Amino acid sequence: MSLIDYFDKTTGMGVLATSDAQGMVNAAVYGRPHFIDEENIAFIMAERLSHKNLQSNPHAVYLFKESGEKYSGKRLYLTEVREEKDSPMIAEIRRRKYPEVDGKYPDESKYLVYFLIDRVLPLIGDGKEKSVAASLAARRWHIRPHRVFIVG
Repeated sequence: MSLIDYFDKTTGMGVLATSDAQGMVNAAVYGRPHFIDEENIAFIMAERLSHKNLQSNPHAVYLFKESGEKYSGKRLYLTEVREEKDSPMIAEIRRRKYPEVDGKYPDESKYLVYFLIDRVLPLIGDGKEKSVAASLAARRWHIRPHRVFIVG
């Protein structure tokens, strides 16, 4: 099952972990990621600690625990590639996925933060790693810290 299908069909709870340049860690509850494609996701973020940490350290981990008794889920290792402040896409995503939130908090700036999925692991254990970076290289993409460039 693709990651897109997994997150469309699976219910559960997610936590985004970030740290600043000095390694001070933060963890915050986040909804499911918004998939751009199989290797890129986005989160809607407020101007709070998680977003601030990404300004000095673009790396994050999104941990997703599936609903139920078992410890099943995914860990997505991420690198921020760009962000858009008060993007019109935020309103579109909210209308489509979260109609109950649409129009709330109108005075607060929001960021649509895009991430490259570097690695996917199961919630527990080291599992069989799926290297997204390797599949990108096979598609002639070049990855540089903080940016993704498509070649030719």
